[in-house]
Amino acid sequence: MDSDKQMHDLIVEQVRRKFSGQYGEIRVNAAGNPDLVLANHGLTLAVVEVETQNSITPEKAQRWKEMAQSGSKLILIVPKTAKVKTTELLWKYGIADKVGVGSYEIAITMP
Repeated sequence: MDSDKQMHDLIVEQVRRKFSGQYGEIRVNAAGNPDLVLANHGLTLAVVEVETQNSITPEKAQRWKEMAQSGSKLILIVPKTAKVKTTELLWKYGIADKVGVGSYEIAITMP
């Protein structure tokens, strides 16, 4: 398993845990897009897509556009260092007002 896939899967699991108190149903879609579906009482309220530094591309932005137009809120979780790049792509594809962007970073502190 490559490091991008490992990072992606780790972040998906952490995001799932974070949202578990807010949504009654969380479906993990390990084989495709979106990564997570957030629902309550059978109604999909949001979809979550986790990205890594290398997966943020214009081609991926086109897929975000398709997901954002599906009717459910799209939440992107991206590396903190890629938040500006992601926001620029969202504006370029005309979906900045339809997508929420969260970020993550890995911090290691030493004694």
